Amino acid sequence: MNVDNKNIAFVGFMASGKSSVSKELSLALEKEMVSSDDVIVEREGRSIKEIFENSGEDYFRKLECDVIKELSAKENVIIDCGGGVVLNTVNVENLKKHGVIIYLSISPELVYARTKGREDRPLLNVEEPVAKIKELLEYRKPYYEKADFTVRVDNKVIGEVCQEILELLNYE
Repeated sequence: MNVDNKNIAFVGFMASGKSSVSKELSLALEKEMVSSDDVIVEREGRSIKEIFENSGEDYFRKLECDVIKELSAKENVIIDCGGGVVLNTVNVENLKKHGVIIYLSISPELVYARTKGREDRPLLNVEEPVAKIKELLEYRKPYYEKADFTVRVDNKVIGEVCQEILELLNYE
C-alpha cells in the first residue's frame, strides 16, 4: 500500500510511542505531523489532566472528536492520536476516509514501566495501575484492531518501529 498523498494516523495505548514515531516518520517522509492532544491543549489553554479533572472525560472526548474530524480532513499529514480516539467509531471512520491507521501495540508491563511515577496520566491515577492498564487494553483491543496495520513496539527502538512501518507502507 502506497500512501504518498494519504494521511497516516497512529493509534494505540498511552506510552506506546505514538508521538515519538509520528515525529520520526514526519521527518523521514517530509510530512507535516499533528497531535490531536496538542491541538486540544492549545485550544483549551489547559492540560489533558485538567480537562479530565475539571470538565470530565465526556467533555474531553467531544473535543477530541471535533479535532479528529478536522485533522483527518487535511491531506498528507501524520496524525498522532490520543490513546482513546478509537473508542468513537466516527473518529475511526474519519481517519480512514483520507488515510491509513496504524496501531502501535504495547504490553501492559511496558506501559507501566514508561508511565510509573508520572502525574499526567489521569486514567492511571488509581490504586492498582497495572491492573487498570490491563483492563483498559483488553477493553480497547477490539477498537484498536480496526486499524489497517498493527506494529508491536515491545523490545524495539523508535528507528526499528519506523523502519517496519516504512516497509508496511511500501516506502522501502
